[in-house]
Amino acid sequence: MTTTFRELGVLPEICDALERAGIVNPFPIQEMTLSVALMGTDLIGQARTGTGKTLAFGIPVLQRSVAAHDPDYVELPQGKPQALIVAPTRELALQVSKDLQLAGKDRGIRVLTVYGGVGYEPQLEALETGVDVVVGTPGRLIDLANRRALDLSHCKSVVLDEADEMLDLGFLPDVEKLLSKTPETRQTMLFSATMPAAIIALARTHMRHPMNIRAESSADNQTVPATAQFIYQAHDLDKPEIIGRVLQADDADKVIVFTRTKRQAQRIADDLSERGFNASPLHGDMAQVAREKALTRFREDKIKVLVATDVAARGIDVAGVSHVINYTCPEDDKTYVHRIGRTGRAGATGVAITFVDWADLTRWKVINKTLELPFEEPQETYSTSEHLYTDLGIAPGTKGRIKDPEPQAPRADSGRGGRSGDRGGRGGQGGRSDRAASTETSGEKSGQKSNRNRRRRRTRSGEQVAAASTEKPTQKATSGE
Repeated sequence: MTTTFRELGVLPEICDALERAGIVNPFPIQEMTLSVALMGTDLIGQARTGTGKTLAFGIPVLQRSVAAHDPDYVELPQGKPQALIVAPTRELALQVSKDLQLAGKDRGIRVLTVYGGVGYEPQLEALETGVDVVVGTPGRLIDLANRRALDLSHCKSVVLDEADEMLDLGFLPDVEKLLSKTPETRQTMLFSATMPAAIIALARTHMRHPMNIRAESSADNQTVPATAQFIYQAHDLDKPEIIGRVLQADDADKVIVFTRTKRQAQRIADDLSERGFNASPLHGDMAQVAREKALTRFREDKIKVLVATDVAARGIDVAGVSHVINYTCPEDDKTYVHRIGRTGRAGATGVAITFVDWADLTRWKVINKTLELPFEEPQETYSTSEHLYTDLGIAPGTKGRIKDPEPQAPRADSGRGGRSGDRGGRGGQGGRSDRAASTETSGEKSGQKSNRNRRRRRTRSGEQVAAASTEKPTQKATSGE
């Protein structure tokens, strides 16, 4: 018999809000976590990415926080946060806040999201007005605490989400500082897809007899079972053409392409746009407003392809991602798990495609062995390979372009004398190409003299060039400057 949130002891106001969004039955990690977390026990939750961890810790946080309209609220310091949720990236922090606001809509809990890359003023104003739950990235949280704008001394609950990613990004010292600013009697919940030694040490230092919860058996590997995985050995120059064909597969909907560098993300997004696909980059060189806009348009189906770097894409939780494409082989098994976890989320199916360059074969074999995958020898694949079409449901004859290349516009005259075309350039002559041809012909006739004149143009000032030149139109133009 299927369990409901109501049967697990979740408050009616939270259940009502979830049911309006069509969320009635908990996922395994949620069901296992809630029975422990609602009692205030410290816990370590380990589950594959995309299994619903946000509500697993979000519901206990909302339930243990007191709303401003509650009689108990008068006993609390006005406006001081009662809960802190730390996330490694801005995108994940925004996603967590969105889920909390959805579940806590009827409770009246005030949720604030704080992160870097934007101005301090709105965040400072919100903290001054008063908030109940703060969700943020470590750097900005530390900044606000140092300014004495963020008081964490009354937090009942602290959540560390994607703790292994915070370790990878070097945020662990900041996390330690934040924990030191919270009460020792707090409830601490730590969630992580993997459990490196540093995370285990953090848990032992800052948690009191935590309950360990794992949403799958130890025999399962970390990758999402609902995701079909394809590993292809592909040539770098052929990858955009392959991607263009994959985007036209029968079941292709929203697609995320992962790249290793920011420059690569921008280049591939531009390439796909030029091929006619609605694509946008997502990387650290983009302004925060532009990143948020790209994510919003991706969620709203206005963009079908998001080309992202690993750091920028941490925590992206978008429903309906049908395909994830690793443009380059991931650095390690953890990166692979996090990347392909963007599809096949919450019980849905998905497709993960990984391109392995010849130089990355050893790296891939290590990942394959660690995750116990059956792809030790990636299949050599080109955009014309028959198995590419059959594997991914691409119609025969499909090309990697849905729009003809833009025709090259004729070169405009860049001279000061006028436009190219019928009006001509300086001295009533033709366009730039005509002048170039004329110069070249005159150069052939005059031999070394012409070369000498050209050298003078390069090395002397404008007046000297005019003096050295024997062409009257050029003298006229120079004297008029």
